[in-house]
Amino acid sequence: MTDLIYTEKELVQSLREYIKAEESKLAAVKSWANKLDDLTRVSTSDPEGYLGHPVNAYKLMKRLNTEWTELESLVLQNPSDGFISNMSTHRQYFPDEEDATGAAKALMRLQDTYQLDSEAFARGKLPGNQDELDDCYDMGKTAYNEADYYHAVLWMQQALKQLDAGEEAVVSKADILDYLSYSVYQMGDLPRAIELTRRLVAIDSSHQRAGGNLRYFEKLLFKQLNEMNQAYEPPSEEPIQLGTYSRPKDHLPERETYEALCRGEGLKMNEARRRRLFCRYQDGQMNPRLLLKPIKEEDEWDSPHIVRYMNILSDEEIGKIKELAKPRLARATVRDPKTGVLTTANYRVSKSAWLEAEDDPVIARVNQRIEDITGLTVDTAELLQVANYGVGGQYEPHYDFSRRPFDSNLKVDGNRLATFLNYMSDVEAGGATVFPDFGAAIWPRKGTAVFWYNLFKSGEGDYRTRHAACPVLVGSKWGESKFRFITMNCSNSNQTWKSLPSEICRRDVCNIWCSCVILPTSLFIELLQQAIASHF
Repeated sequence: MTDLIYTEKELVQSLREYIKAEESKLAAVKSWANKLDDLTRVSTSDPEGYLGHPVNAYKLMKRLNTEWTELESLVLQNPSDGFISNMSTHRQYFPDEEDATGAAKALMRLQDTYQLDSEAFARGKLPGNQDELDDCYDMGKTAYNEADYYHAVLWMQQALKQLDAGEEAVVSKADILDYLSYSVYQMGDLPRAIELTRRLVAIDSSHQRAGGNLRYFEKLLFKQLNEMNQAYEPPSEEPIQLGTYSRPKDHLPERETYEALCRGEGLKMNEARRRRLFCRYQDGQMNPRLLLKPIKEEDEWDSPHIVRYMNILSDEEIGKIKELAKPRLARATVRDPKTGVLTTANYRVSKSAWLEAEDDPVIARVNQRIEDITGLTVDTAELLQVANYGVGGQYEPHYDFSRRPFDSNLKVDGNRLATFLNYMSDVEAGGATVFPDFGAAIWPRKGTAVFWYNLFKSGEGDYRTRHAACPVLVGSKWGESKFRFITMNCSNSNQTWKSLPSEICRRDVCNIWCSCVILPTSLFIELLQQAIASHF
């Protein structure tokens, strides 16, 4: 998406060149007009006397025969050709209507997850530019067209609020009230729908739908009051805001828990659990590639065991991986639970690319590093998956292991044993990896990685590992995943989580990190020889 920024910059430059050409053309035409204005003023004051001079007669013939033709050619010149050509070249990369709708939905997703009212966006209370009144109207209209009346109400109300405050706009108050009144009706608030429709009729008594809607709403309310034997109560004078109406339920049972964790609420980390978290140096069971430079490992959660590895990727490696992935990025897909066919889905909004070890030595090196740390072979692992989550990008709660009998990988390679997730960027706000089952949230930290097992030793799936990638509120999140399939040749599979023969620190003092045990030279050489012999 960053490429669109530079595309727009190039188009602005092309537009300025067009304006400059038009101004140059107009200046030339003005110069002609001024000169001819002076000539005609003199010639028309005494036509016969003027033409009595042979030079004047000659110049008149010349002007009408050649110079006016040249002027006609100048006027017919179209300086916009270059700009139009540039537009045509870049138009193939422009977002389409589906992209624009997706961007609007992303804002609504952020609004829901982080409990932000429409004014937070419209008044620029988030980093970035403010939304103009017409933008709010367009957001509401997008929601309305998707039959999402909950968000249509919020955004149309914000548009109305800004219009009442005197903000200029292309859209009319009648248009806003038309969408707002019907959306409020769809939310079940008949008294307020009637009040808004009356405001619409007062503005435009000939409105095509307003009169009919008003009669229908009043009749429906009267019927409801009679059936419930209640008296009419005028609508609340409080403006519509976040929380006025309940958000409709959807397909996700743990929606509230998941979104609360994304906001940093409902975390189940307590002092007792924190005392069970440690940090250590990890040498991959004395792997020679890690013996001299072990990896710093921190516990993120005790059960299921989730660890974070520090300084896994360098800035240079991250840059190279992004460079390789960007040309291949495409909308991420999921497998349809009914058909098994890969398809896009609203609950996974990101772009992804798959990289092979043969693509670049960096990929091979990262794969080897993951194998060294985890002790799990990469022979049956999937390719390295690079994912980019822009603003609003997310992946709702899901399992990494397969529960589908039609999944062909289960028969060939087995199920996804473990997940190794590299964070390739910091995220300014949002973007956590959360586990709704046990209330954990892991925040992205550039250059680190988290690791957990998806399966028990029996091969059964650990349903506690259902997790989600929270929507990115501000910034861009780059991640890189490596999934391991269960095999019978995993090295050191019975020695998981063992550490160096060095000091183990409590997690709360990991910021100072443990100092390595200084081994005698003879013992170090002996350990190194043992490690080499066991791996080669």
